[in-house]
Amino acid sequence: MSKPSPDVYEQGKGMDAHNSVMRDIRSRNDSTYDPREPTRVWLDEDNTPDGVYQSLTIILNTGGCRWARAGGCTMCGYVAESVEGGSVAHEDLMAQIRHCLDHEAEEADEQSGLIKIYTSGSFLDEREVPAETRQAIADTFADRERIVVESLPDFVQEDRVADFVDAGLETDVAVGLETATDRVRHDCVNKYFDFADFEEACAAARDAGAGVKAYLLMKPPFLSESEAVADMKRSVRKCAAVDGCHTVSMNPCNVQRYTMVEELYHDGGYRPPWLWSVAAVLESTADEDVIVVSDPVGHGSDRGPHNCGECDDRVQRAIKDFDLRQDPSVFEQVDCECEATYEAVIERETSYSMPLAR
Repeated sequence: MSKPSPDVYEQGKGMDAHNSVMRDIRSRNDSTYDPREPTRVWLDEDNTPDGVYQSLTIILNTGGCRWARAGGCTMCGYVAESVEGGSVAHEDLMAQIRHCLDHEAEEADEQSGLIKIYTSGSFLDEREVPAETRQAIADTFADRERIVVESLPDFVQEDRVADFVDAGLETDVAVGLETATDRVRHDCVNKYFDFADFEEACAAARDAGAGVKAYLLMKPPFLSESEAVADMKRSVRKCAAVDGCHTVSMNPCNVQRYTMVEELYHDGGYRPPWLWSVAAVLESTADEDVIVVSDPVGHGSDRGPHNCGECDDRVQRAIKDFDLRQDPSVFEQVDCECEATYEAVIERETSYSMPLAR
């Protein structure tokens, strides 16, 4: 990876100590990637305000999140998969889109009604995705029904969102809020903005005729399991109260390469969240006037959210079932002896640096 130059640093944002550590960790990555190949593409099902859709999820390979190049979030390793040099040409980005359309044609019986587009940073940041490309992507998917694009709140501007709304698409902006608690977002995630900035982004999206999907992070570093659960319950409820935010996606933290979380994990100072914690938050917030979903990436592995290993797949299936039906009774159908260990952890674990159970 190219070393970020001073002009891309976001001075005065985040914690300087965190940024310094993160830049050192990221500098160890020497992988390179093809600018004409997307980072990932897959088909799935997603719950939306208009019902469940088959979805085509696209992660574009861009020049990388500008905040990550400054140091960035403690848990995010996506910039490690970005293209060398800091930018990707319009023609190459559109080649990635064609690759994804080819994948859909090969793997799906019909076109997906929902398109979800992510990058290693912010799709609406014109350093990552130029205005020309944004408009071309809107035109490409104008025959679909819904689209989700991800962005930090800084770049959620009415005219940028309007490209998709004007194309006739039901449009949602996914914002990586991580938590509604400013102190946790600043000190644990090392994300620089405040909850008030998220509220402003929701207003901008709403003015453009779009909705907002808030992304939350369960158990960033430096929180105990019980603190993480309490923070997520509080955050879901606070997001539900924001006008225009109709969906909350709670992402359990996993251990990604070239991150501070990975450093802590190898030193015995971090355990990803329990799947029981995910279930507890979903069950507790099911009555909120917002769709709440979760997709535990890497579930059942040491580096992903997990329980004891025996029940992980069963709990994961219950979570996926809840995502589609929003029925908390699905969690009454799964149990395991490890729940006793989990309950002891919730009751007795008080230090982030000494997980009581692996």
